Amino acid sequence: MDASRQDTEVDVVVIGLGPGGEHAATELARAGLSVVGVDRRLVGGECPYFGCIPSKMMIRAADALAEARRVPVLAGTSEVTPDWTQVADRIRAEATDDWDDRVAVERLEKSGARFVRGHARLAGPGRVVVATDDGEMSLSVRRGVVLNTGTEPAVPPIDGLADTPYWTNRDVVRVRELPTSLVVLGGGAIGCEIAQALSRFGVEVTVVEAGERILGPEEPEASVVVTAALEAEGITVRAGVGATTVAHDGAFAIGLQDGTSIAAQALLVAAGRRTNLSDIGLDSVGGDPSARTIETDERMRVAGVDGLWAIGDITGKGAFTHMSMYQANVAVRDLTGEDGPWADYRAVSRATFTDPEVGSVGMTEKQARDAGLRVGVGVAKLEESSRGWLHKAGSEGVIKVVADLDRDVLVGATAVGPSGGEIVGMLVTAVHAEVPLARLRTMHYAYPTFHRAIETALAALPPRVV
Repeated sequence: MDASRQDTEVDVVVIGLGPGGEHAATELARAGLSVVGVDRRLVGGECPYFGCIPSKMMIRAADALAEARRVPVLAGTSEVTPDWTQVADRIRAEATDDWDDRVAVERLEKSGARFVRGHARLAGPGRVVVATDDGEMSLSVRRGVVLNTGTEPAVPPIDGLADTPYWTNRDVVRVRELPTSLVVLGGGAIGCEIAQALSRFGVEVTVVEAGERILGPEEPEASVVVTAALEAEGITVRAGVGATTVAHDGAFAIGLQDGTSIAAQALLVAAGRRTNLSDIGLDSVGGDPSARTIETDERMRVAGVDGLWAIGDITGKGAFTHMSMYQANVAVRDLTGEDGPWADYRAVSRATFTDPEVGSVGMTEKQARDAGLRVGVGVAKLEESSRGWLHKAGSEGVIKVVADLDRDVLVGATAVGPSGGEIVGMLVTAVHAEVPLARLRTMHYAYPTFHRAIETALAALPPRVV
């Protein structure tokens, strides 16, 4: 059928089928609504094809190499011979189906939703137009539109960069032959994770971070521990200096603000993400196409626009798969007439899968102080804990808890160390449920575990003054 002649009336259109959008479309269809899901790229979004899943396969393999290299410290001798082809094969076959979304499309359609591949734009209240290979489709929406347009890799305006064959995360996950050397522009979670993984496979890696430290959104203590770990493995970390020029003539030459330059065979740009809002027709419903994020209420309704919901990265509440899924559930409840619960961001958690791993929840110390709270801080070194001493090789880490002393509850916490993203789980519960500090201090903490260091950090908090 010629798509240009179609004018279809449906209950809900979901624009963008990353994890949250796919989930929302699936659940709304299962609830009996007529749903059209639209995406111009792969159903499933960044996470399964270019982000979380393939990168964690890289990290899992790299961690196995690192642990094998720790044998001489603990148990005898070892010899390690890295083979990247095993990782590349696993990413292609197990994570991405060779970057084919057929299974995801079938799963979506099995729920009762209709899938359209194309570029969707709002065309006024209750109207969506989709540009497809067959023409233009027009959709009339009875109940609402859910926006989940996500983000793209941000490419900074560095002189010469655009004319070079640089990588983003979307390229590095496809690599079958590793370079001998690599510069990573950006010391955030993605940059640090990929830098360490490839270094463990024998690549000479330099991380360049314009900010004063890597992992800038995390606590300073986390940055210190991870920086030391990366440098101990031979990775060069250049923080507080940005790139000014990039050239490529068989190899990359990156000029830095301090007048020095770095040469490398490959360049990975991991300088953050930019939201996809400029070409989705926001102006047709009174929105701002130049906005960095979309403001939503607790039901995920877009502020000032009837019949429009937004979820995921574009809301600015955290560019995490779990955030997108969480917000999708909130929007689905609202669209199907349920009475909450609604969005609550007090205990947003995240994990950076470096070694040591960084798990965080809620406010940092600085955020808590900037919010005007009477802040108490407790810190414990993981390597000085009972489990850390036993673990020995690779036990570096820290537990940091941030308390609101007036309310006698935790408002944030960070766990750096082996399985830091798992250790923080208990602290997520404490922050979300506002468990009184007196109760946390009198809990049982299994011996000898890494999470037992939480008890030490809590003991280091100043006493509550009533």
